[in-house]
Amino acid sequence: MLIGGKMNIVEPIRDKKDIKKIEKILKNKSLRDLLMFVMGTNSGLRISDILALNVGDVKNKTHINIIEKKTGKRKKFPINSKLKALLDPYIVNKVTSEPLFKSRFDNRLDRVQAYRIINDACTLAGLNYKVGTHTLRKTFGYHHYQQYKDVAMLQKIFNHSSPTITLRYIGIEQDEIDESYNNFIL
Repeated sequence: MLIGGKMNIVEPIRDKKDIKKIEKILKNKSLRDLLMFVMGTNSGLRISDILALNVGDVKNKTHINIIEKKTGKRKKFPINSKLKALLDPYIVNKVTSEPLFKSRFDNRLDRVQAYRIINDACTLAGLNYKVGTHTLRKTFGYHHYQQYKDVAMLQKIFNHSSPTITLRYIGIEQDEIDESYNNFIL
């Protein structure tokens, strides 16, 4: 998001306890909001691609298959067990042609509404750093890297042109620089 001509950099949610807090807050608010958050943190999709999903893109499917809005590239990934457990009750009586995420006015949820939902939940959870819709994608990347330490795979998932971009994007590059400084004492 551009603010005053400068890119507003958001952070990943690094602490899994904070993710759980946010999920609890969203669960108490609405299944739609919880599903949107979990979709972002478990898929690495951009919010524009999440909000563009229709019920038919996920109903009776094992994978989500899209053309990314930003890159025009095809992306296919499995619906994991956590997403499936949220999707099944959410879409049970929905028509395949309707948007997966609808506003209370029955139209497709937009980026600004998604930002408010995420930002409000993160504020209630006590996060004191910059968050936004892109936080979901960065959170996926951060935790994927922490689990697998495979920057090449993550680079491929994100369609980045280099490993350096991927590490900087998810905040690992600065973490590693800080750690090397903190562990280097003459």
